[in-house]
Amino acid sequence: MTRRLIRLVTAHRLRFWIASVALMVESAVYLVYPQAAGFAVDAAITDRSLGRLTEAVVVLAMIAVAHGGVVWLRYYMTQWLGERVVTDLRGTVFERLLGLPVGWFHDRRTGELVGRLARDVAIVQHVVGSELSTALGNLVQVAGGVALLFVLDARLTVTLVLVIPPLTVTAVSFGRVLRRMSRAAQDRLAQVGGQAQEAIGGIATVQAFVREPREARRYRAGVEVVFEQGVALGRWDASYQAALLLTGGLCVAALLWLGSHAVMRGDLTAGDLTAFALYAVIVTTSLGAVATLWGSLQRATGASERLFAIIDLEPAIVERDDPRPLPAGGGAIAYRRVSFTYPSRPGKPVLEDVDLTIAPGETVALVGHSGAGKSTLIELLFRFHDVDAGAVCFEGVDVRELALAELRKAIALVSQEPVLFSGSIRDNIAYGHDGAGDDEIIAAARSAHAHELITGLPAGYDTTIGERGVRLSGGQRQRIAIARAVLANPRVLILDEASSNLDTESEALVRQALTRVMTGRTTIVIAHRLSTVRHAHRIVVLDQGRIVAQGTHEALLAQSDSYRRLVESQIVTDR
Repeated sequence: MTRRLIRLVTAHRLRFWIASVALMVESAVYLVYPQAAGFAVDAAITDRSLGRLTEAVVVLAMIAVAHGGVVWLRYYMTQWLGERVVTDLRGTVFERLLGLPVGWFHDRRTGELVGRLARDVAIVQHVVGSELSTALGNLVQVAGGVALLFVLDARLTVTLVLVIPPLTVTAVSFGRVLRRMSRAAQDRLAQVGGQAQEAIGGIATVQAFVREPREARRYRAGVEVVFEQGVALGRWDASYQAALLLTGGLCVAALLWLGSHAVMRGDLTAGDLTAFALYAVIVTTSLGAVATLWGSLQRATGASERLFAIIDLEPAIVERDDPRPLPAGGGAIAYRRVSFTYPSRPGKPVLEDVDLTIAPGETVALVGHSGAGKSTLIELLFRFHDVDAGAVCFEGVDVRELALAELRKAIALVSQEPVLFSGSIRDNIAYGHDGAGDDEIIAAARSAHAHELITGLPAGYDTTIGERGVRLSGGQRQRIAIARAVLANPRVLILDEASSNLDTESEALVRQALTRVMTGRTTIVIAHRLSTVRHAHRIVVLDQGRIVAQGTHEALLAQSDSYRRLVESQIVTDR
């Protein structure tokens, strides 16, 4: 995973190399400070030369100016790279999520997925945007510092170098533990976030059933577990930092003692000892910083593993490399000996050997008990799933051979519980038609008898409707969803009890609109009421995944016991 993160950074080569060169120069300049300080000490103490002391101080000032400029360039470039990488990562993960089959989301919480885009990416951003470049700079300082220490005094440097292997082993050991604990904490936090989003998303239900205390207890229990995991992680991290500082401090103390003896023997000057001590501090501090970053990198690796796990998913629904163009037509549909079982429910077929042909312009109503397979037929037409056997054909072509975008643009769905998005009414009506003009949007609203409703609102078509349209009534949401479908101008219109949430007056108006929209257009109606299906060209009765009867309302009442029982049991009722 670390290599993949680095590849994301190096993909922006020019800025990466500018940042790298600035980093090398910055580290090299930083290593000049101790030597300049040593010259200043010797000039003041050994030579007692004001001129040489002034020269040393001027050199230090010039180094500081150069250092500041290079640091600015490095920080800016690395920050840009960090922002760019996480932006690309967010976009890639979200695009992958949008391309996954609908069934994949049934087993996952929305809050958990959103958490990966927020918290996990933030962890990666912190490491890539700042800590990674800092670590590379520290590595350069360690290498350069050790080399200069050997130049000053090889014997003392050997003492320092002996500390490096234990520090490395400590960093790797602690890093593995931190990575494991961090990923567990991130997983748990994502679960808690999912619980919170569910409760907030269903706040009306929570309050209606007076479940606020229960949801609060669940959330508090979850965040307490996260707290305990965070404390345990902090305890390990604190032990890690303390071990590094203790080792580094003892090393510097030992070097100062040995170095002072060398000065007393005349083997080193006071300036050399000063420079040596400063280089030792640089080396030990840089080693500690690198070791600290190792722990952060392990945490980022844990977060990136979750993100790359999404990116690496292979969608179950894959478009052909050379899809066939969608033929011209009026919306001909054919189910040819279709059988299907949901992967999450193996051994329980939803559809078995279904044969159904729908002619262009025909209105077909699907009726049956819950679980009979009505909605599954629609999902297979959209190709949200692929059939286990048989074929679903659109305009005479197997849907598996068509481009998904062309197939789905030719079909529009108006569901019983329409999904609207936060934003304006205008945006929601135009959702299925890029570039729609105001005249087209208004015409679609008029067709759905929504224009008067919309213009009666304070901001008209620019009215913000809130998340999932919470500021609108159920009937208002339904009419806007119908207008959205009208504007999309599909070949096939799918109505999942599209007028069920309307009052009597609104239902009559919308039925008139739907009648106009359905004229000459293939329409499939998933119905539960007689008022919805009695005027369909054909009614198809499903039972336990099979078609058991089809015909007009009158014919089925006379010939089909299954349909008659549906009517009598008010699964199909007249209102």
